[in-house]
Amino acid sequence: MFEGHLLSLLFAIPAIGAVLCLLVPKGRDGWIRGIAAVISVISVVLMPVLWRAFAAASDDFTVAGFLLLEERSWIPRLGIHWRLGIDGISLLLLELTLLLLPLVVMASWKTISHRVREYYCFLLLLQAGMIGVFMALDAILFYVFWEVMLVPMYFLIGIWGSKDRLVAAIKFFLYTMVGSVLMLLALFVLYFQNEAATGTGFDIRGFLGLQVPAELQGWLFLAFFAAFAIKVPLFPFHTWLPAAHGQAPTAGSVILAGVLLKMGTYGFVRLALPILPEATRAALPWLLGLCVVGVIYGALTAMAQSDMKQLVAYSSISHLGLVMLGIFCLNPNGLSGGLLQMINHGLSTGALFLLVGMLYERRHTKEISAFKGLAQGMPVFTVLFLIATLASIGLPGLNGFVGEFTILAGAIELAQQAGGGLNIPGFLMTALAATGVVLGAVYMLWLVRRICFGPTDDENAGMKDVQWRSLEFWSVVPLLVLCLYIGLHPKPLFKALEVPVRELVAVLQPDYTDPPPVTTALSSDPPPHDGSHASSNGH
Repeated sequence: MFEGHLLSLLFAIPAIGAVLCLLVPKGRDGWIRGIAAVISVISVVLMPVLWRAFAAASDDFTVAGFLLLEERSWIPRLGIHWRLGIDGISLLLLELTLLLLPLVVMASWKTISHRVREYYCFLLLLQAGMIGVFMALDAILFYVFWEVMLVPMYFLIGIWGSKDRLVAAIKFFLYTMVGSVLMLLALFVLYFQNEAATGTGFDIRGFLGLQVPAELQGWLFLAFFAAFAIKVPLFPFHTWLPAAHGQAPTAGSVILAGVLLKMGTYGFVRLALPILPEATRAALPWLLGLCVVGVIYGALTAMAQSDMKQLVAYSSISHLGLVMLGIFCLNPNGLSGGLLQMINHGLSTGALFLLVGMLYERRHTKEISAFKGLAQGMPVFTVLFLIATLASIGLPGLNGFVGEFTILAGAIELAQQAGGGLNIPGFLMTALAATGVVLGAVYMLWLVRRICFGPTDDENAGMKDVQWRSLEFWSVVPLLVLCLYIGLHPKPLFKALEVPVRELVAVLQPDYTDPPPVTTALSSDPPPHDGSHASSNGH
């Protein structure tokens, strides 16, 4: 019955919840939490509904792989329309966003005790903005949603954060605002180009088919790069992230790591790369270099941290550098691995921030040196923390391994193609990226050893363990279950990504041809010829 309005409902439900929170009289904290809980339950219910609706209509893809579900006039005088659509990339990020809301509501249930009405209002407004970004097919609508989520996160950090919360909130706001202004300028330039060529104005699908002059592509790419690289964040635009993570409340850190950072990677694959393929290819050596530097720098800096949240924050810089490395490989393996690793990072790092938040609520400190021997008094917590750690470092059988392995396969393929054989710089780049993965295991396992094992003291021995019937337990377990599920059965996610990845490769590398399959001496038949992605899609 709601199928024709499903995407609008995804946005409207948390937005309505935010308005309802404002209408509740002050001091009725139980009512506020109840509204947030109801919206969270609806989010969980909508996850399979969205997946089934996408699967049922998967043969009806329109331009560039979008499954367009809704379009209606919004501000016709300015040519702005309410255009919502999804593809496989949007689908996975929407599912992650819907999943995290109930988990952060549970994590905040007892920990947020002041200004509860404002807190849940901002949380639900942030949810609406994130959902809108992943669905918007109108450039101005995309920009509006992009800005909407900036404001509630600023207040979540600035009001409910730690000691230096105001400085971190202002830094986050200013960095993101600078990038947003540059993105808006680029969108207006594309609007005039698109209006002259097709008459469809701000329609992002029209942008994807534009023939942008080569001399203009470079400037537009720089504008998009500034906006999206800050949001990822890519080295050297990363300095706001450790401050924001270190000061944000637990729910803020989970949403920041799980979804908000993915806005930058999503912006690259939705706008910058497919609209400006020539500029992308021209900047590729610099882009790949920044990614590798980010992987190594983030890992080495994480090893030097004494604060748990700062350590996980710097690990995000390293992990997202690897994600962007996969995306900039511009081949199916790299793109698929990078897009999947976006989801993997949201799951494992979200779980880590939830677990660190549990320790902070017990001792009101995030210093690693304050914790030791937790396995003796908190065995359940230790098991949960160990699983999240192993998922983060890419242990085979868990989700991180699938994404990292596919990214590195894409990097090796890029190195081979670039040199037409043995390409030393390309293989060196891949080796350095793989070194970052190894360093990730070093600092995360070092953290586990420091806080969970060894001798304990009275303060740590007396800490209450996580109870399986508690909200704490159920706020983190779904993430860990998904880490295991994706590690063992990633096929549904790769299938969802297949069409948009194929379309991206066709635009970015029109002459791309699949590498020949691996053959063995036992096979005397010649390897089958699969053809190129471009030809299979009619490009």
